[in-house]
Amino acid sequence: MKRLTYISKISRPLSDEEIEEIGIVSVKNNRTQDITGILLCLGGIFFQIMEGEADKINHLYKKILKDDRHTEILCLKTEDNVQTRLFPDWSMKTINLDTDTDIFIQPIKTLLKTVTDSHRILEKYTQPTIFRIINSGINPLEVAPRASEKIVLFSDIVSFSTFVEKLPVEDVVAIVNQYLTIVTDIITARSGEVTKFIGDCVMAYFSADQADNAIQASLDILAALETLRNSAPNNSPLQILYSGVGLAQGVVIEGNIGSAVKKDYTILGDAVNVAQRLEALTRKLPWPIVFSVDVKNGLKQSWEYVSLGHFYPKGKEEPIEIYSIAHSLTQTTRKGHEIAEEISHYLDEIK
Repeated sequence: MKRLTYISKISRPLSDEEIEEIGIVSVKNNRTQDITGILLCLGGIFFQIMEGEADKINHLYKKILKDDRHTEILCLKTEDNVQTRLFPDWSMKTINLDTDTDIFIQPIKTLLKTVTDSHRILEKYTQPTIFRIINSGINPLEVAPRASEKIVLFSDIVSFSTFVEKLPVEDVVAIVNQYLTIVTDIITARSGEVTKFIGDCVMAYFSADQADNAIQASLDILAALETLRNSAPNNSPLQILYSGVGLAQGVVIEGNIGSAVKKDYTILGDAVNVAQRLEALTRKLPWPIVFSVDVKNGLKQSWEYVSLGHFYPKGKEEPIEIYSIAHSLTQTTRKGHEIAEEISHYLDEIK
């Protein structure tokens, strides 16, 4: 058997009668499927434990994920190969804690509220893939690493160390947060996955068939930063916020990486290293977007490519062909290090 525990927010106010009706319908439906459990309602929150045959629990949970009475559903725990039911006599015992004034119920109310708030906080520190796995009813620790082909993207702020050196801490944090928000939103909107932040650097990936999305996301980042620079007030550091983007494609290892104390669900492989080095290369070239020939070969849209020759990444014996896109956002006469000098002078002047 399988046991699954989840919490969710109630999407709209429900009367006591509606909650009671949910319990009646649940008992009727679950009895035919030999599903047992408990449903607690508290302050706009559902907390449910359900147990039964794995395929039936999975089917019921998929229905719950689509139920418009639920929002922000978060699977807390899944247990497979369960031998003994916790609630053998309850097809689905429904308890409305909002109507129960028993003093002994108060600690339960506090506990459920604390669990909910804690998981919402942890969600902000966890990459979306993990929560998708958890919310599908799967324990992410049990997901085996696998090889898959990805387009890896690295992007960071030009001359970030200069910002750190010359600006107050609160200004640096505000700039980084704004930058990371812009880049994350754009990558997500283009169906990419942000896997981690490394200081001011964003590491993300796209599926192998999404080369056009990856290029467009890179251009969108440049466009958003240009808009931000042009709209920033006088003497604002945002007027000199630039970024470089590196893209590489290849087979990576995707899965749980780490120790017994700390794990990341991330990707490892040559494409990761190459993408990071191509992003660094934007500091030496007058092109803020640099990508490998494998990315170019996967493009389906009509882009105007610019050949940047061959590049010898550290640790590789053979050079790789690298390219950029001829676009108004990428055509600049300044190299990255020249922009860095401009940034340094600008920050000195506004001190």
